[in-house]
Amino acid sequence: MHVTRSQIIGRGLTLRCPNCGARALFKEGAGFRINRACPACDLKLERDEGGFLGAMSLNYGVTIVCFLIPVLSLYLAGIVSGRTASIMAGIGAVGVPIVFYRLSRSLWLMNYYLVFPHHLPANRTSESQPGQDENT
Repeated sequence: MHVTRSQIIGRGLTLRCPNCGARALFKEGAGFRINRACPACDLKLERDEGGFLGAMSLNYGVTIVCFLIPVLSLYLAGIVSGRTASIMAGIGAVGVPIVFYRLSRSLWLMNYYLVFPHHLPANRTSESQPGQDENT
């Protein structure tokens, strides 16, 4: 089995395990709780302590760029009042990260394996071991 970069992207966009493609990124019925490992292939999904910080930064950036800057622009252009812009910004600052949370976790995991596809168990050869550098 060999997982290509296009498969990694597709699996990242659909909240699937980057290794086997199972819909097992998040715990059933738990909403925001990610599985520590994929139940289907045992790929470690929680990589390290604090591994969520990248996903949190991605989530924050999307909220700022895709929601808060447009609201600020509407206010500065005089299209909406200050009060309306404040209400929109407050709702967006809370709502967008909640809605985007699951996708941001999946995209962050996807980005890691796009850079290091050889770290996926499905892509390991018998001579390469995790943690080895291919260039040495």
